[in-house]
Amino acid sequence: MKADQDALLSERKGLTAIPAEPATGNGEATMPLKAEAAWYKTAEARAVADSIVSYQTPAGGWGKNQPYNVPPRQKGQAYVGGNEGRSDDPANFDRPLIDKWSYVGTTDNGATITEIRYLARVAAQNPAEATPYQNSIVRGIEYLLAAQFPNGGWPQVWPLQGGYHDMVTLNDNAMEGVISLMRDAGAGKGDFAFLPDTLKARARAAEQAGLKALLAGQVVIDGKLTLWPQQYDPLTGQPTSARNYEPPSLSSTESAGILMYLMQRPDPSPEVVAAVRAGVAMLKQLQINGYVFKRVEGDDGRRLHAQADAPPLWSRYYDMKTFKPIFSDRSKQIFDTVDDVSAGRRNGYAWFSTSPQKAIAAYEAWRTKHPEAQ
Repeated sequence: MKADQDALLSERKGLTAIPAEPATGNGEATMPLKAEAAWYKTAEARAVADSIVSYQTPAGGWGKNQPYNVPPRQKGQAYVGGNEGRSDDPANFDRPLIDKWSYVGTTDNGATITEIRYLARVAAQNPAEATPYQNSIVRGIEYLLAAQFPNGGWPQVWPLQGGYHDMVTLNDNAMEGVISLMRDAGAGKGDFAFLPDTLKARARAAEQAGLKALLAGQVVIDGKLTLWPQQYDPLTGQPTSARNYEPPSLSSTESAGILMYLMQRPDPSPEVVAAVRAGVAMLKQLQINGYVFKRVEGDDGRRLHAQADAPPLWSRYYDMKTFKPIFSDRSKQIFDTVDDVSAGRRNGYAWFSTSPQKAIAAYEAWRTKHPEAQ
């Protein structure tokens, strides 16, 4: 972190004015990964790629929520914009630990992962101009390899920022995104065919270590495998908190993403089969039927409302003893009903989701290919 900070300070020496902070917003929207191949040859696509390269931190990562349909980073400009914490309260888990130096290199909200994948698309379609993009990709993969913990997991922010950012982070599918990228980089096909063989081998090893960490992170209760937490301590392996309203618990949404990754493995080991089978069984057990989470006239915020034709629904969090849905707020209080959460936090957070149904549906097809999963 000090090396990154020193690099920025070095750039600013002699400047009469420090450039304005970078733009913030929906960064992923500026890096489409599913456009037609021809689009990545356009000047528009290459301009985005040039901007991405310019905002890469000295360590090799990128910040989150960074739009790249903007001019390249200026000398002395911050690597990440709008990265201050939202609270100065010392009791708030999301308080800023370093002023104006948060998420400078992260996998949160798809950061770094999306930048690398986008650059790989552009490089593949522009072979004559690919070198700067390929060099940036290699630096990005090296960054992720350096960020991996000895237990195989990845933190949310690296260089380590402190607080919950240092935990092994499954939240918002961060680790799933990294390990899937390592899988694809290690295979060295398509957009990643250019990678050096030594780097491909290291990516494959990182994926294997990450897989081991995922299997170890599946919470065991009363001797049985259940689901995964949003984050866990890299030293103790125990589920832990993130933001004030994200308590240690079983997380249905993150678990569904991990199950999807595990089911994509071509030759699942007995350990993977057991993890998938237990995880899907738990999702089936926890699903909520006949309700939707929405706001209707007269409500002060979103609530559960009965609806006979509603698709299966899951709470984001489940208590690790009772398996009942739990909810929280910035006060860190734990509630057993979402109605007790303040209206602002109730509206501003995904307390319920239908996404685990995708994992259940995928399992029904997966189990026919793997009789041992029956």
